[in-house]
Amino acid sequence: MKKLLLATAATALMAGAAMAEEIKIGVELGFTGPLESITPAMGAGAELAMKEVTDSGKLLGGSTVTSVRADSTCVDAAAATAAAERLVTTDKVNAIMGADCSGVTGAILQNVARPNGIVMISPSATSPGLSTAEDDGLFFRTAPSDARQGVVMTEILMDKGIKTVALTYTNNDYGKGLADAFQAAYEAAGGTVTISAPHEDGKADYSAEVASLASAGGDMLVVAGYVDQGGSGIVRAALDTGAFGVFYFPDGMVGEKLNENFGGELNGSMGDYPGTDSPGAAKFDEMATAAGFDGTGAFAAESYDAAALIMLAMAAANSSASADFKDHVMDVANAPGEKIYPGELGKALDLIAAGTDIDYVGASAVELIGAGESAGNYREIEFKDGKYDTIAYR
Repeated sequence: MKKLLLATAATALMAGAAMAEEIKIGVELGFTGPLESITPAMGAGAELAMKEVTDSGKLLGGSTVTSVRADSTCVDAAAATAAAERLVTTDKVNAIMGADCSGVTGAILQNVARPNGIVMISPSATSPGLSTAEDDGLFFRTAPSDARQGVVMTEILMDKGIKTVALTYTNNDYGKGLADAFQAAYEAAGGTVTISAPHEDGKADYSAEVASLASAGGDMLVVAGYVDQGGSGIVRAALDTGAFGVFYFPDGMVGEKLNENFGGELNGSMGDYPGTDSPGAAKFDEMATAAGFDGTGAFAAESYDAAALIMLAMAAANSSASADFKDHVMDVANAPGEKIYPGELGKALDLIAAGTDIDYVGASAVELIGAGESAGNYREIEFKDGKYDTIAYR
């Protein structure tokens, strides 16, 4: 089927060259809100891919690709939906790279993307609930589901001999989904979750929440929250009261802001976030550094890949219309075909034009499975000397 689809695209190209156009891709991320320290690198990653394709002059008859940013806020579904509606109705975007947080992503998918037939590829919405969401074949993600992250968290903790933990999570789709996935995996492996308690973002004082967590006990506190919001508030209160001295941080908590906020106070803590040691990751890091941003930041690589997949699927369909290229995303993302890495998007466009299969590996070792989601790779991190470093990949 893949060869047939690409051959069809090649035939269309030979029949008549596509007319150059200005293709617009919405970049909807939480530029304000509980992940605002992480999203700048994510936006820059997506726009790096757009610039690479535009500079190549090889997409749809030399079309240019323009980024149109919108603020999802990460947590306000109404604001995120309104921003997405503006992208589609006013800015006339051809697709959306985003959103970021799971709750707003689901809202945009149901209220904007599906009614308007717009493709969305999220680099960071990880709720397991999105795996079964009705999407009309329009929704994909380059970050793995938290069903996978729950297993990875369990493996890391068990390898460290940590058999009891207290667990707190941000009270939304992301936090609850991850907490449930982790608890199920951890208890199945023989671990004990002494308490699983939600916390609200935006509070000035988390002493009451921490007191409840401390009374339940545990060898470590797992904080499934946001680094720019309640998650860091929980950690601050736990450190100040001596309730917990070591922590586990899944992806929403991992960012340079964590080092800035706590430094050496987190020595001995650990965590994870999506990432890979593939050749594509190293190349992307080099490209990001040259472009002036940190390519190792959480979900930056996945953002580059999400934008790249949108554009490569357009090329395979010989069309910038979501209705035409949505069925080509899985084809360009997976084997068989010639492997494509960051910096090789122009090469990929040449291969597609020639009717040759491509297998987009990208910056995050892309492999889309099931309902258009990533199979998943993770960095394992540890805190030492006042900062976190990657110590392994899983």
